[in-house]
Amino acid sequence: MSSVNSRSRNIFLTILGITFLCLIINLPSSQKVSIHWGKINWDHTFYRPDFSFKLGNFQFKKNLDLRYGLDLAGGASLLYDIDTTKVPSGDVASALESLKGNIERRVNLFGISEANVKLTNNSGKNRLEVELPGVEDINQAINLIGRTAQLSFRGEDTKITDATTSATFAQAFPNDTGINGGHLVKSTVQINPNDSRPEVGLEFNAEGTKLFEKATKEYLNKRIAIFLDDVPVTYPTVQNVIPDGKAVINGQFDIKSAKELSAQLNAGALPLPISILSQTTIGATLGKDTIHKGIIAGIIGLVVLSIFMIGNYGFSGLISVISLFIYGLTTLTIYRLVPITLTFPGIVGFILSIGMAVDGNILIFERFKEEIRAGKPWNVAMELGFGKAWDSIKDANTCTIITGLILFNPFSWSFLNTSGMVRGFALTLILGIFISIFTGVFITRNLLRVLASKKNN
Repeated sequence: MSSVNSRSRNIFLTILGITFLCLIINLPSSQKVSIHWGKINWDHTFYRPDFSFKLGNFQFKKNLDLRYGLDLAGGASLLYDIDTTKVPSGDVASALESLKGNIERRVNLFGISEANVKLTNNSGKNRLEVELPGVEDINQAINLIGRTAQLSFRGEDTKITDATTSATFAQAFPNDTGINGGHLVKSTVQINPNDSRPEVGLEFNAEGTKLFEKATKEYLNKRIAIFLDDVPVTYPTVQNVIPDGKAVINGQFDIKSAKELSAQLNAGALPLPISILSQTTIGATLGKDTIHKGIIAGIIGLVVLSIFMIGNYGFSGLISVISLFIYGLTTLTIYRLVPITLTFPGIVGFILSIGMAVDGNILIFERFKEEIRAGKPWNVAMELGFGKAWDSIKDANTCTIITGLILFNPFSWSFLNTSGMVRGFALTLILGIFISIFTGVFITRNLLRVLASKKNN
């Protein structure tokens, strides 16, 4: 019996640790606190801990801010026509998928929050739809997506001076080093540990490494310009010979400009020509005011629900409310880590899954009360209540999960729903159900074992 109690305590401490971590992750990125009372004048800004870390050559840096869809954040919506006339019919499908992947890579590297990129076919004509939440400058978005990135690295001719315009600048770098976009493995944004300024890192393949070493020897203390479609992007000075194919471009970058340059360098030529058919700037149809009112309504609902659970089930009801709080924190943490783009239907799915989490606890507690009325000891009744309620909880949630999967349409079957809004609802609903089963059955059970068993023995 003591080993069971020890195991329960260990699980309880693990639950506390996970809850504390989730609480930290869900803190605002920055929060200013001011206290002015009598002679006390205190102002301080608290920052959420930085969860980035570096392990050897691997660097992890996660943006933990919640991401919002077009209906909540507004943004740009673009529709493109895809020209497949020059592609053999057997290669069209793979070329379309390659195009989609390339566009997704461009917007993601640029830092756009969870863009929605999808292919459609309208009367035999292939279309590309791109939704970019949070993007206000639609011309910038069109520029980024439609650009064909033909990269070249050219050495400086120091005899040509006064390169003040794009045309004369190009003349100042006439020497082709032989390095092109095909030699570039990837470009990343990184932070200089000495001055904390953003930098753009370059990594070349084996052939590119040899060419780059040769170029840095030849142009040591001179400049090598990087051209994108014959337009100069940047022209760093070679400060030392680089034999390992890993270089850093530093300068007067901010995070935005560094991301933009990195995205341009990473974006290869599009496999299919595209031309824009329509462009729309979408305002936030719900906006911050509606989100604020929705949060207030949710809080009121949770308060009423808590009163009902505690009033009806006493201390067990209080445990279920604590479990519900842990459920909410865990769900929001997963939304931040995955990350999941929140739309209004997605928020509805989240709220619906909260109701189902409570429904599971009610089934458990009613079974529990039946066992108590049958004269069973409290601990035995509690374990039997969970065991007997599990079949009902499992069957009910399995049916909902199947429905959610049909709505989500994970394989993008054409005869099922393909709407992004409906899929957002289904995703948050399915995720919420799995988490609610975990919190309702596992967490509530262990909280009762540790907190309530002593109270009732």
